[in-house]
Amino acid sequence: MLTQTAIRTDTFRRFVPSARSAPAAIQPLDGASEREPLAHSMQLMGATMSYPRNAEIFGENEPADYVYKVISGSVRTYKILSDGRRQIGGFYLPGDIFGLQFAEEHTFSAEAVTDTKVLVVKRSALTALAGRDAAIGRELFAHTGRELRRVQDRILLLVKSAQERVAGFLLEMAERASAGNIVELPMSRQDIADYLGLTIETVSRTLTCLESAATIEVPTSRRIVLRNRSALNRLNG
Repeated sequence: MLTQTAIRTDTFRRFVPSARSAPAAIQPLDGASEREPLAHSMQLMGATMSYPRNAEIFGENEPADYVYKVISGSVRTYKILSDGRRQIGGFYLPGDIFGLQFAEEHTFSAEAVTDTKVLVVKRSALTALAGRDAAIGRELFAHTGRELRRVQDRILLLVKSAQERVAGFLLEMAERASAGNIVELPMSRQDIADYLGLTIETVSRTLTCLESAATIEVPTSRRIVLRNRSALNRLNG
């Protein structure tokens, strides 16, 4: 909702070119841009927007006209089910791209988990550039593949026990954060429960059990220390 309002302003239009006005080739400025042409192109073509905690970025069934990249903070995508329950589809951390889909409308809503900054790029401009630049096209294809793999992994996660789900989630967050054995969780216990298809009580009880078994340490509600990765990997299958 906030994005749809902002994109109608002159300020946003000055920074997000249409597919016709996008440059035919983006020349890299340094070695980093040569290694990451998609990130470099999005930086040139996009506009940075800030969202406070719990603010909506886009809503379900809204036009999927823009692609987003998290600069700082974190984002959750979710759907409200027919019985009123919330199902979280995914969490996006700094560097992650979201909102890139083949449908013309968003199938999930997106909200800022914490105070968040995102880079917003017009989808038509980005896909047109990918059609002209093979390196960017390959990166977009690889990104789509990673998203599909993440969805497949999550489907498998939902048929596991509570301990297996929580262990898998902690390992996933540790891998994505690249902070060793320390996992900083921007999301709440309720967010984790809605992502794993569990109740908040089950999530809290499972974390307590894992801590009692010396598999993890929970110094604060948002910080988890992985003390025994081998045990977590065994639980994760």
